[in-house]
Amino acid sequence: MTAYTEGITPTAPVKWRCLDGAVGVFWQASCKVGAKGYYVSPDPRVMIFFNDISAQFRMSNHGEGAGRDLRRMARAIYVPAGVPMWTSACADHRFSHVDVHIHRDRLLKFLAPSLGTSAAKTALTRPVETQDVGAIEALASLLVAEVENPSKHPVYAESLVGSLVTGLLDIPVDEEDGWNYKLSQAQMGKLVARAQMEGGLKLTVAEMATTVGLSESWFNKVFKNTTGQTPLQWQLGRRVELAQRIMLESDMTVTDIAAKLGFTDQAHLTKTFRQVVGDTPAAWRRMQKAR
Repeated sequence: MTAYTEGITPTAPVKWRCLDGAVGVFWQASCKVGAKGYYVSPDPRVMIFFNDISAQFRMSNHGEGAGRDLRRMARAIYVPAGVPMWTSACADHRFSHVDVHIHRDRLLKFLAPSLGTSAAKTALTRPVETQDVGAIEALASLLVAEVENPSKHPVYAESLVGSLVTGLLDIPVDEEDGWNYKLSQAQMGKLVARAQMEGGLKLTVAEMATTVGLSESWFNKVFKNTTGQTPLQWQLGRRVELAQRIMLESDMTVTDIAAKLGFTDQAHLTKTFRQVVGDTPAAWRRMQKAR
């Protein structure tokens, strides 16, 4: 971490506490007009102010006094890893705030089981600035109490950090369908390549989820949002496409194709083929060869 301040003076001893993958720091300070600061870190940071300083402080992510990017300091801020921040005071004032510095891998470990690795990484790249502190301020106050005078097991303070961060992060929710994330083209490409690499054999949902870096439950939801199909429906479609290709490029029997592609038997392939294509494999093959 690289940081410096000028013209900002603590009005009380700084309180801090080390936790698992995080450090909480509580500041009470005053500053004069022209006071400034700079901060950048390879890990994320959360700042919660306990008083409104939007009229006294300005911030920018593109340099000191950076023109149109210069904006009012918000009450609650999430700064992604590697994003620099410059601050400047335009009036004398006093303030108090809690800083939470969190190791990026610790946050991913916390978020990935629920969101999946890909969605968690995406959420961690989105900066957040809000004046609507509400419950976030209440959580921050509870955390400050544990930073100043630890009274419970560290897991309590660590759970507060987790709740604070997830309450602040930009994790979109679709009101009708729950989470509104979709798989990227790169992720779909990985699935297609994996299916082809496996020769069309049936992959479990867990194997498909692992291929794109998501948890199984999260993968099911995101996959349906992306394709309109369940993973099983999509995979059956891919296997039918492979069956069509084999029938066009070889003289293999339907029975042999069924065995090659992991269907239970010829009847299973025929039933699935008819559902997807609208005809039996034998009838479809005859029609293709007659063209």
